[in-house]
Amino acid sequence: MPARPWLSVLLPVYNVEPYLRACVESLLAQLDEGAEVLLYDDASTDGSAALLRQLDQEHPGRLRLLGAPQNGGVSLARNRLLDAARGEWIWFIDADDFLEPGALASLREALRQPGVDLVLCDFRDVRAKPRLRHRLRGEHHKRTHTMPARQPCRDASLILAGMFLQAHLHLWTKVARRELWEGLRFPVGHCFEDIAVLPALLLRARCAYYVPEVWIGYRKRPGSILASNSLAKTDDMLDALNGLAALIDAQQPPLNREARLAAAHFVAKTFVIASHYAARQQDRSRLVRYLAQFERNAPVPAPELLRFYVARGWWWRALRLRHWLRQARLAAGTLSHA
Repeated sequence: MPARPWLSVLLPVYNVEPYLRACVESLLAQLDEGAEVLLYDDASTDGSAALLRQLDQEHPGRLRLLGAPQNGGVSLARNRLLDAARGEWIWFIDADDFLEPGALASLREALRQPGVDLVLCDFRDVRAKPRLRHRLRGEHHKRTHTMPARQPCRDASLILAGMFLQAHLHLWTKVARRELWEGLRFPVGHCFEDIAVLPALLLRARCAYYVPEVWIGYRKRPGSILASNSLAKTDDMLDALNGLAALIDAQQPPLNREARLAAAHFVAKTFVIASHYAARQQDRSRLVRYLAQFERNAPVPAPELLRFYVARGWWWRALRLRHWLRQARLAAGTLSHA
């Protein structure tokens, strides 16, 4: 029986033909034969499946191709990839993105740190027509964490808080030992599946290691799942956080106040985004629903979070949260008297 690969790179594929070759070749240019690349075609309707077969012929023995007769969504695709992966380490990458040169060498170096079971990296936004304003706002290098760089971190509070404060809950900037994924799967049929699983994944880590280097080129493109909005997607964004407060409350030893505030900040951020969109759609019932989810999922109550914002000088965030809390409560009062 062949030796277990040291790394499984997992790519769900759906209608990404224009970007697929660049992604696969960015991987194969760096991966050695001790790693495996799994690609799951989720019943693409463009030429992605044919291109996968062509790439497999061009690189015999380098790719493992999986697929489905009908589209099941990215969560199901990721679950199937996890079930099929054999590597000691798991790295999800989106098939329309690509690996930056030198990323695998940096990952190898990080994995030499004793006891590490989670590695985090940075990314950059890739646009078809980049402008000066994109560079000025830091899109050429986006930091994903606030923990000290290139230092093993065994503090669960720091690991969780740093992710929530940066608000980059992307799977593809996290490389985890396969043991962290045992019993953990994505909610099928919903968007924002990264948000649903990453808090639990990070809290399972005994030792994290953050490399502040750009390893992933993230394409900002029309047609991607996150490029458009809808009330259903907004619902999914809030639903992905269901159970977060209970997860945090169950941790032993307990997480510190900073971690709880950071998690509440992320819940508040999603609540504000969702409420703004629901109000634009004139959907008052959703404002009420989103308020209930915010109050249930935030690990600290709104008044404490608002005091935290003021203490940090985050006045705009405090004003926005206060505004949407007020709007949601007004909507609740109006509906109760209707």
